[in-house]
Amino acid sequence: MKVVATKTGLRQEMEHSSRPVVLVPTMGALHDGHLALVRRAREIAGPEGTVAVSIFVNPIQFDRAADLESYPTPLEADLAACRAAGVDVVFTPEAGEMYDGDRSVTVTESLLSSRLCGATRPGHFDGVCTVVLKLFLLTGCDAAVFGEKDFQQLAVIRRMVRDLDVPVEIVGFPTIRENDGLAMSSRNVRLSPEQRQDAPRIRRALLSAAENFRQTGQEILETARGEIEKSPMTRIDYLELVDAETLQPVDEIKKPAVLATAVFYGDVRLIDNVTIFPNRELKALAR
Repeated sequence: MKVVATKTGLRQEMEHSSRPVVLVPTMGALHDGHLALVRRAREIAGPEGTVAVSIFVNPIQFDRAADLESYPTPLEADLAACRAAGVDVVFTPEAGEMYDGDRSVTVTESLLSSRLCGATRPGHFDGVCTVVLKLFLLTGCDAAVFGEKDFQQLAVIRRMVRDLDVPVEIVGFPTIRENDGLAMSSRNVRLSPEQRQDAPRIRRALLSAAENFRQTGQEILETARGEIEKSPMTRIDYLELVDAETLQPVDEIKKPAVLATAVFYGDVRLIDNVTIFPNRELKALAR
């Protein structure tokens, strides 16, 4: 496994890498959810292709300085996990390597990012789009794998690739969960024992509300909100029911819709979602 920390070194490494090249962009603190993305990348790349992982805590996608400062960075453990998973190339740049001090160009998506995380985290998706496009260009990847837990991020990146004619296939992968249903996240380690015990209520609330899909959108939201707010430890950042394609609010389930939320436990922000289909099938239940 090759580990490179500079853009020049990465370009040189990728010039000699076998095709196809499949990228898994991460911010490190790798868990089983990330490693599932790596395994999917290997399936796509095949035994002769190249799996590349980026480990970079991207400062321009954070809307709160405290969140950036507290983000875990266990680089040696991450590299060991990548090596064990059969990753071929790991890119580990510092912020100063990725961004010039006088940078003045940002990639902006203006429709799909207007709600959900985009509404409560100003500038977040500008940072995501900018760093992901840079990683696509630096690696010259043929495909990239992203988790569906970050449903809006996946939709925004797909739109960026479509609208800018970026020749990269975007592959989504189902959310990986703990045994109690909590979506795996690098932020979970920051929960107190009491918060960690309570946090699976997010998943339960979404599923409970989604099972009543014949209700109006407002009723679905009220059900989910009531379940989440039963806990004195929670604070809802957003809770929305949106069209799965346009991410615009809906009040009736006629097409696939996404019930999505972000919930604070103290200063730890957790996100989750379920996809609801008109035929009563809950995509989330199969995961």
